[in-house]
Amino acid sequence: MKLTYRGVSYEYNPPKVEYGDRTQVGKYRGVDIRFRNLPKAPVLQPTLDLIYRGAAYTTHPTAVEPAAKAPSSIKEQARQLMMSHHRNVKRRQQTMLSRLDSQVGLPASDATHFWNHIRGEVHPSFGDSYDRSQATMS
Repeated sequence: MKLTYRGVSYEYNPPKVEYGDRTQVGKYRGVDIRFRNLPKAPVLQPTLDLIYRGAAYTTHPTAVEPAAKAPSSIKEQARQLMMSHHRNVKRRQQTMLSRLDSQVGLPASDATHFWNHIRGEVHPSFGDSYDRSQATMS
C-alpha cells in the first residue's frame, strides 16, 4: 500500500495474520470446536483522522477540496474592503451609543432610535474622531 506523509511517499505492507496449529481440536460444553490461536497479536491500523504538529494525515485517501474563489478584480476587492470597513465603523458607533446610554442612565435600547442606525448611515464626524489611523494605510 502506497502512503504519503508530509509529501514523502513510501510503500507500506501491513503484517499478515498467521494462525497457529489448525489441527488443535477440543470440546466446549460438549461441542467439538477448532482453536484458532494467533501466535502474535496483529497491529491494528487507526481509522481516525489524525493530526501531528498541525498536519492532518490519514491512512485512507482523502478527496481534495477545491479552494475558495478569490475576488476576481481590484474593483471587487476594493468594494469588499469598503463594505467591511463601513460595517466595522457602524458597529463601533452603535457600541459607543449603547455605552453612552447606559452611562447616562437610559435603557440600552434607546441607542437604536438614532437616525444613522435606522437609515444605515454613518455620521461624517464619527470617522474623523474614532476611525483607525490613516497612517496605517500608507
